[in-house]
Amino acid sequence: MSGDRPTWAIRMIGERRARGWSQAQAVTNLRMAFSARNGKEGGSQASLLRQWKDWEAGRVKPRFWAPYIAETFGTVTQDLFPTERSGDSQLIDAAGMDTAELIARLRRSTIDDATLRAVRVTADRLCTEYRYRASGELRTEGHSWLRRVTRLLGERLTLEQHREALSLAGLIALLVGCVEYDAGDPTAADATRGFALDLAVEVDDHTIMGWAYEMEAWMALTSGDYHRVVAASERGRDVAGHRGVGVQLAAQAAKAWARLGNRRQVEIALDRGRSLLESLPNPPNPDHHFVIDPAKWHFYCMDAYRLVDENALAQTYADEVLRLGVTTDAEERSPMRNAEARATLGVIAARAGDLDAALDYGHQALSGSRKSLPTLAMVSGELARTIKARNDRHPDIRQYLDQVRETRQAIGG
Repeated sequence: MSGDRPTWAIRMIGERRARGWSQAQAVTNLRMAFSARNGKEGGSQASLLRQWKDWEAGRVKPRFWAPYIAETFGTVTQDLFPTERSGDSQLIDAAGMDTAELIARLRRSTIDDATLRAVRVTADRLCTEYRYRASGELRTEGHSWLRRVTRLLGERLTLEQHREALSLAGLIALLVGCVEYDAGDPTAADATRGFALDLAVEVDDHTIMGWAYEMEAWMALTSGDYHRVVAASERGRDVAGHRGVGVQLAAQAAKAWARLGNRRQVEIALDRGRSLLESLPNPPNPDHHFVIDPAKWHFYCMDAYRLVDENALAQTYADEVLRLGVTTDAEERSPMRNAEARATLGVIAARAGDLDAALDYGHQALSGSRKSLPTLAMVSGELARTIKARNDRHPDIRQYLDQVRETRQAIGG
């Protein structure tokens, strides 16, 4: 809440103003979205304009019209009008055993279903901790659990237990690969990604296969191989089908097309991802790294719109990322997303000629508590080029460029 106005109402105002629409124009576009989907008009201009004013004032929350408003703004219902949750999402330890007991069970020659369920809970916990936990700690624990799970494959398992163990090993391998890449070890990361893909193919796990291709697309994006991003995204979509990973594959393609300067393909990719996300159920644990959180959609759009010079929209989404990613006591809830949001605000400030603000945002982005070095090097490099293009003699630019260079050197760039 901001004063007496709900967050969703503030979002509606910000989305509309970022596009330069009046309230009447927004209603016209809303009616067009409804008509395009249903083949008929729904509500008069005057009636909907009165409702729109009530929505933006926060007096009434949209119900029937919520998905159409989201579509009008190029997002999804759960992003613009999220379901209220009591506190942060937390994994419930449904396994009913602590870590010591679980490890003891894994050392037995016969594994029961309860033990595998406990391993699944542990794997989900690790994936949930990805966004904030120190990469070194997560990598070490991930490797440890990967060894334990792969050892299970040599034990006496039923066919279903064997499939579950393969799937779990693939999931943990994906997580380990992501952390390895974050830490600046692309060779190890790609090998681990390949291991996860092989496991997924063996067990016909299309979700793990899709995420393995998404990881390839991410690695290609941060290394500047944009056509490979598009190719990997297409292969991932082919195997993933109507699964959540398809949303992130579409987002990676949009980011690549934006860097290739193809605005039309950016919009196609974003619309594909948005349509898929709108059709999916709300995830029980949106903080899981390999689950698509509807609130992440504006994070994807932020990157794409920054690169096609839609500054107002990019700033709207960056502000929303930071609103969700920083708690009231200034704790970084999503430090890696926050870093990209700050780099985005830096680019926008530089384009507006405020180089002091741009450099300040740049320093903040590089000083985050949890870093994905390749991604950080990419977006910080883009900010550095924008600043240099405006004024390469700014007295404080050298310090920032040195920081960007150190980040690149940490990943061998």
